[in-house]
Amino acid sequence: MKTVAIPTSSGTLDAHFGHCAEFTLFDVTEVNTLVDGRLRTIDAPPHQPGLLPKWLAVRGVNVILAGGMGQRAIELFNQEGVDVLIGIKPAPVEEVIAAYLDGSLQAEGNLCDH
Repeated sequence: MKTVAIPTSSGTLDAHFGHCAEFTLFDVTEVNTLVDGRLRTIDAPPHQPGLLPKWLAVRGVNVILAGGMGQRAIELFNQEGVDVLIGIKPAPVEEVIAAYLDGSLQAEGNLCDH
């Protein structure tokens, strides 16, 4: 099982990872099935460079789906053993999850300019 996190604001993927309002988390089996159909939302801590990789890893996150993220943040996530998929266009979180589970999620390049 793996835990996936999506930076969200008002139920939609937030294009700028470090400034989202919350994270939507969900668990996925090895065959990309949503565990228990449960989504969990946790409030994001105040923005502080370098904080989120460890903060999310401690909460069991293995994968991040994001619009944009700086290279240093990606490196910090990788050091924590968290895979990062960037370039996801903002969309309702349910659509992002469905596309991730069925293998159709499109990553179109880092949406962040740093």
